[in-house]
Amino acid sequence: MSKWNSIKIVKGSGGWGGPIVVTPTEEKHKVVYVTGGNRPDIVDTIVELTGMEAIDGFKTAIPDEEIALAIVDCGGTLRCGIYPSKNILTVNVLPTGKSGPLAKYITPELYVSAVTPKQISLVNAEDAEAIVKQQDEKATKEETAADKEDGIDTSLSAAVSSLVIGIIM
Repeated sequence: MSKWNSIKIVKGSGGWGGPIVVTPTEEKHKVVYVTGGNRPDIVDTIVELTGMEAIDGFKTAIPDEEIALAIVDCGGTLRCGIYPSKNILTVNVLPTGKSGPLAKYITPELYVSAVTPKQISLVNAEDAEAIVKQQDEKATKEETAADKEDGIDTSLSAAVSSLVIGIIM
């Protein structure tokens, strides 16, 4: 039996993102909370269910490579996007969606908000793998769609540039 357990975290009332699945490993087995000095209830729930170690991010710095999950209490400024920008799963205890200067990094695959202990549940390894696979497939489809949009924008830009150059000459 593994010493770690996987959990699924879904958005709470008024929340955004997710669901996310957290599967701790020997390398990534810490949950860091950066919540203005208080320890949210969800930290204890997550530690109890997963076996991970909780770290107060305001008091102790740890390498990103050890972080399986980050917990923040950000109303939409910078903190909610810091960990997603590093590709670290992030939970916001506040009902904040995709906002702030790092909003482009806040994706449903990496981020979930308005989380209370009610939104956290154990999942078995097979279910965890299936959920992660679904998230990866969804992210790939979204990236492909974005690439196609970029291609259209690029070709439109080239056409407009050619037209403008033709008019000038």
